[in-house]
Amino acid sequence: MKLSEVKHNEPVIITKILGHGSFRKRISEMGFIRGKEVRVIKDSPFNGPIEFKILNYNVSLRKSEAELIEVVSLQEFNLEAQDNFEGTIDRNIELINQSERTRTINIALVGNPNCGKTTLFNFISGSKEKVGNYSGVTVGIHKATFKAKGYTFNFYDLPGTYSLTAYSTEEIFVRKFIYEQTPDIVINVLDSTNLERSLFLTTQLIDMDLRTIIALNMFDEMEKNKLELDQERLARLVGIPIIPTVSSKGKGIDAIVDKVIDVFEGKDKTSRHVHINYGKELEKSIQKIRLKVKETKPITDKISSRFIAIKLFEKDKQILELLSDYANYKEIREITDKEIAKIELLENEDSETVITNAKYSFITGALKETYSNPIEGEKTRSEKIDGLLTHRYLGFPIFTALLFLMFWTTFTVGAYPMDWIDLGISKLGTFVSNIIPDGMLKDLLVDGIISGTGSVLVFLPNILILFFFISLLEGSGYMSRAAFIMDNIMHRFGLHGRSFIPMIMGFGCNVPAILATRSMRNRGDRILTMLIIPFMSCSARLPVYILVISAFFSKYQALILIGIYAVGIVFAFLTAQILNKTVFKNKETPFVMELPTYRMPTLRNVIYHMWDKTQHYLRKIGTIILLGVIIIWALEYFPRESENTALFAEKISHIEQNGQLSESSKEEQIVLVEQEQETDRLINSYLGRVGKVIEPVMSPLGFDWKMSISLLAGLPAKEIVVSTMGVLYQTSGDETTVSLQKKLQDEVHMTGKHKGEKTFTGPVALAFLIFILIYFPCIGVVAAIKNESGSWKWAAFSVIYTTTLAWVAAFIVYNVGNMIV
Repeated sequence: MKLSEVKHNEPVIITKILGHGSFRKRISEMGFIRGKEVRVIKDSPFNGPIEFKILNYNVSLRKSEAELIEVVSLQEFNLEAQDNFEGTIDRNIELINQSERTRTINIALVGNPNCGKTTLFNFISGSKEKVGNYSGVTVGIHKATFKAKGYTFNFYDLPGTYSLTAYSTEEIFVRKFIYEQTPDIVINVLDSTNLERSLFLTTQLIDMDLRTIIALNMFDEMEKNKLELDQERLARLVGIPIIPTVSSKGKGIDAIVDKVIDVFEGKDKTSRHVHINYGKELEKSIQKIRLKVKETKPITDKISSRFIAIKLFEKDKQILELLSDYANYKEIREITDKEIAKIELLENEDSETVITNAKYSFITGALKETYSNPIEGEKTRSEKIDGLLTHRYLGFPIFTALLFLMFWTTFTVGAYPMDWIDLGISKLGTFVSNIIPDGMLKDLLVDGIISGTGSVLVFLPNILILFFFISLLEGSGYMSRAAFIMDNIMHRFGLHGRSFIPMIMGFGCNVPAILATRSMRNRGDRILTMLIIPFMSCSARLPVYILVISAFFSKYQALILIGIYAVGIVFAFLTAQILNKTVFKNKETPFVMELPTYRMPTLRNVIYHMWDKTQHYLRKIGTIILLGVIIIWALEYFPRESENTALFAEKISHIEQNGQLSESSKEEQIVLVEQEQETDRLINSYLGRVGKVIEPVMSPLGFDWKMSISLLAGLPAKEIVVSTMGVLYQTSGDETTVSLQKKLQDEVHMTGKHKGEKTFTGPVALAFLIFILIYFPCIGVVAAIKNESGSWKWAAFSVIYTTTLAWVAAFIVYNVGNMIV
């Protein structure tokens, strides 16, 4: 019987894994091995992936992948035949006191995604790293340094990873860091409610002969669920001290630091070098390979020869590459191939699966002696919640409603603090205007810096609200459910379900979203996802949307905003479909994704996340946006005179000398001439000249030169679009961002065939929004695509493709809009 044929909630036992390559490797490491019990939970919406429960955690597979797993009923399988727990081999090597060598301790934090590792890092170091409850949040290596108890501690928060196999970029990151940087201590953070799954990574750390400490995290949940663990017995068995922690509350942190010192100084009696006993025949094969590897120097000075031998047995390509330059490489390959052939014949399994089965046999046996779960088999809280949130029919409407709530709140609630900040900026402009005499400095401060940066700063509340919701979705575990719900739709457009997580992250900022594609195994999937992420409306575009929508679409503002975001998603899907059928003709990669336990995000982590984005936003305002504002203001301010300046002065002189006009009439006419003079000066300014050069390209879209200049200024960062409009359209110091909306509404063409007509109409405003949505990713995104893809080719393609598509889409919207209106 195939796993795809099993009825809901019917427990079955896995007998065989079919398929090959990356699917077989990943599925076995996730616990899908012979003898493990698995249960079907439910189907996702749109007949997408199926949710399963195995090793006391939930994971999703597509139906096509479930068809590659053969199962039998509990009654048909002989469980006793699977019990081959051999324990560990104690090496009896006394640990050295490292404190005699140095007073600096380098510590690497390693653990599965969703285990609370980064939260623990934040508490230990006082850092503010972003925390998200899904794979791929920590996409780089983050360092924090502090001093305590006579030591300098360097903590490195490594990417969340399920194993040290060279499968994903995260796994390669972690493994390379460990054997290149050789940390003094590794803190292995375990989810105490999911030990059988979490300990797989621990077995690989044991193979690497690392000084390790286990942080038994989420210990409060373990106690709440009445799970029982003999910590001391398990610690003695694996040779690793175990410290209970609750990282979300900072509990156990001091104990972790004390234990680090004890292990570093060689005082901890539990900490010792052990080998997992993989069984008589397998141990013989590993030892033969290991002895041959030990002849190789200097690689075994940094990497355990046993770990290398096991990885060679698993046919690990990266290890083979590391050894390929050594003189005895051919001999290593020969003996490895010989031992692999022998064990595969004996076990009737490929060597990778043999090692994985042996590891899980050890884990199962170790937990059988030390762990009990009295509520095993009962429906968990997360499964009850998922009964509604990922329901086959209700899941997608609920997901859509959550997105609507997020954008509606961002727009509606954010309007109140937006008005308060706007009023403050207005008062500041008035105050500065009153205390500084007329001149260039006053114009720079009031019309340039305060007006320009203030027009961006006013949208800070909207940004904060948006990131508040994204933080909740990430921290609660719902983001993985979004990928689960959307996988079938994504799959139809040639995208992997995991692509949805970076896409959702892109609503916050495209740069970390592009970095998050590292969690995807297939290079083609990664690059394809990178290229469509710029279609996700990042927070930098939000101020432009709010400004234009508030000015020209007063009704249904939230719906218009959601529509813009939806259009971006549609363009992303269509682009993915086109590229998938032309450029990226990839083999299908498996959809194997853990659905983590729902957890209430802590206020601390939510505030950290929001504060991090606030700092980033304010730094951008104080640096790149401020510089952009000054440059735009200077280009707009100079030259102060045009060839018509003398003519306007003569007109004003004639009005002043006209005795037939009253004083009030003279003032009115002089004001009109001065406005005409300012318009002429602006058109002939350096900025106006640049605008006139590019205006012919943009005029078919209904854009005048001011709009064209604003778009051009937005290339470094999209927030500069608003600040540029603030400089171009504001004419007096007492005008603010709210009045900027009024200014846009009243703006008319001063020259050309449309002279006297409104510059912004409904179709023009909509075309402008579409152009902002699609065109040229910011410089940071272009650099991220180049770095992550390893080629300028894809970065250049992203720039050219998005800008061309933006022009075509805006042209269609403008012309169709005019036909309708």
